[in-house]
Amino acid sequence: MMRKLFVLLLFISFAFPALAKNPQVELKTDLGVIRIELFPKEAPLTVENFLAYTDSGFYNGIIFHRIVPGFVVQGGGFTFDFQKKETRDAIINESTNGLQNLRGTLSMARTNDPDSATSQFFINLVDNTRLDAKEDKPGYAVFGKVIEGMDVVEKMVEKPRGLYRQHPSAPNIPIRILNAKRVSGGDETVANNSKGE
Repeated sequence: MMRKLFVLLLFISFAFPALAKNPQVELKTDLGVIRIELFPKEAPLTVENFLAYTDSGFYNGIIFHRIVPGFVVQGGGFTFDFQKKETRDAIINESTNGLQNLRGTLSMARTNDPDSATSQFFINLVDNTRLDAKEDKPGYAVFGKVIEGMDVVEKMVEKPRGLYRQHPSAPNIPIRILNAKRVSGGDETVANNSKGE
């Protein structure tokens, strides 16, 4: 009986790959744990890139260096003393994947060059649909969503900032990612996060 069930589950996983669970990552920070669900179907290159940094231990010890209330919390590039870590090559912008920059979603940070994202990411504190791709310009690629720990993100916003002249939006006391790791996924969340749905 158990053997038949195992064979059936194995068949389903190959025959219906869309039913596979989305990968999840847990960020253990100084203020608590943030759990993220990633959307590899919509943003395959971005998710692969994020998981490569996660699996290599790159994010361990990294700080959230930019906190803008009512906008975003950004991290993924600097150590506690604002030393920029060496990154992998930049990736292609996947902002036209249909996902919107809504509250709780994760997007890749980049320069004015659309294809310049490396390790830095941000969590949207509000619906920032102005960051979405438009017909005439690329946006910021959404690749995941906070499914637990948005209260931890909000705690970051409450911390005092302004101590560091070159990084005025950084918290006065660094908020670190102590450990970033893949965790077992739950039921797949529908990645279509269009506003109002």
